[in-house]
Amino acid sequence: MGWVGGIIAAELTKAGVQVVGLERGKSRSTEDYFMDHDELRYARRFELMQDLSKETITFRNTESMRALPMRSYGSFLLGDGLGGAGSHWNGQTHRFLPYDFEIYSQTVDRYGKGKIPAGMQLQDWGITYDEIEPYYDKFEQMAGISGESEANPMLGKRSHPFPTPPMKKTPILQRFEEASKKLGYHPYMIPSANLSENYKNPDGVSRAACQYCGFCERFGCEYGAKADPVVTVIPTAMATGKLEVRTFSNVTEILHDGKKATGVVYINTVTGEEVTQPADVVILGSFVLNNVRLLLSSKLGTPYDRKTGRGTIGRNYAYQVNSGHAVGFYDDEEFSTFMGAGALGMEFDDFNGDNFDHSDLKFLHGAGIRISQNGLRPIENNPAPKGTPTWGKEWKKTTLKYANRVLTVATQGASLPWKHHYLDLDPTYKDIYGKPLLRITFDFEDQDRELTKFLADKAGEVMKEMGPSHVEVKDKLDPYNIVPYQSTHNTGGVIMGADPETSAVNSYLQMWEAENVFVVGASAFPHNSGYNPTDTVGALAYRAAEGIQKYLKQGGMLV
Repeated sequence: MGWVGGIIAAELTKAGVQVVGLERGKSRSTEDYFMDHDELRYARRFELMQDLSKETITFRNTESMRALPMRSYGSFLLGDGLGGAGSHWNGQTHRFLPYDFEIYSQTVDRYGKGKIPAGMQLQDWGITYDEIEPYYDKFEQMAGISGESEANPMLGKRSHPFPTPPMKKTPILQRFEEASKKLGYHPYMIPSANLSENYKNPDGVSRAACQYCGFCERFGCEYGAKADPVVTVIPTAMATGKLEVRTFSNVTEILHDGKKATGVVYINTVTGEEVTQPADVVILGSFVLNNVRLLLSSKLGTPYDRKTGRGTIGRNYAYQVNSGHAVGFYDDEEFSTFMGAGALGMEFDDFNGDNFDHSDLKFLHGAGIRISQNGLRPIENNPAPKGTPTWGKEWKKTTLKYANRVLTVATQGASLPWKHHYLDLDPTYKDIYGKPLLRITFDFEDQDRELTKFLADKAGEVMKEMGPSHVEVKDKLDPYNIVPYQSTHNTGGVIMGADPETSAVNSYLQMWEAENVFVVGASAFPHNSGYNPTDTVGALAYRAAEGIQKYLKQGGMLV
């Protein structure tokens, strides 16, 4: 019961449909976060996250390696509880580019099939930008997204302006804007789910403006200023009297006859009781990895076979390429970096998607180049130039000096799908219920290394224009390592498309192999773009809600 479950529940209950929402974790509300800016509790001890001692994933870079369990949080975070990742996200709310939805067709049209490397499983989404645009608009109006409607010439057309104006343009962001424009780029304020002003959405939900406290990612918002299912769509659904939310209800199996689902089995995590819940329609709206795992463990849909390329469940796992960046150290200036918000920042898309010519480049797609003022907190923020000792007196002295004297221009790059990157069930490790864990097989490719070097150099140029005392550019992408945090933007595994041979769900997120099962979320992405995924997840949830209503009236395949 995060963004997907909340949106679909709100839309269906408003239409008079009875919905049961099963949430594996506990209930939450804004009262849980009152005056609780506890960095240790939330940012380091991960209170809003899944307990990895009970359920986790296993990981390997290649098939020749033995996969091992992720026993402590590192590369990404798995949300738990009412609101899911929608409670602890930063709030950056980008639309994908028109190019993303037709990436195979547009790449071939512009460069020819030879531009796509052997083994890369690039494919169109089965929906165009123009078709998904109204659903983007619905999500943004519901969430009250704050942004500059006409500031980014690289994006597709909008049917309506952002419902609220952009967030404050701080001195840090102004410096980035001036430097970017001097180099000929097109910076804009990042679209933000942290409200720039008080707002009442079309469902009548009122929320307060952001206080710029700097506690967004990994934290819940005590003001309700950050759009969160718990303060938007879930209350809307509850007000209808048609939604029953059952917390501590961990779904372990989808019941089906091979063609249609009849319900689900879940375990009450407090009592240990196993419960069967019948259903006319089953909607999987959990995080990417759990959507895939639940289908595989329920034997619903055809598992992806890496050797033959056939099957769809587990296909096209992708991540995010975030390593390239430039850091500026300022010996004679200080900034208010302790203040901020999760989506307070500026970005330009001149090197995102296919907005630039790739003819002579050894990679496809690209990245947004950005600066963020999220609020740097004291436990996790200890910046120091290269060569500084990593402990002791000199380390303390240096990190104190630069605590508010460091700015970073970062890149967030696309992750494209490969035949040998996939999700399946681990043959060895199981969870506390005796169910196999999900196994990830993934590593960075030469495509990602070339993208990183190119974009990091561009970020370095911008950083130098921002006038620091000295700059450090990281342009080397090491093999993927699951230990350090990088991004929670996992995608794929139950991908959408127009062809049942290469996709698991259609454009309404309806399973090709089970007509009354809808699998919604970033698991539907055939690749990951150079943006945060939540806006697209929200748009697909509204699209799915429309499809489910059609299915309840007419039955059968919608596409």
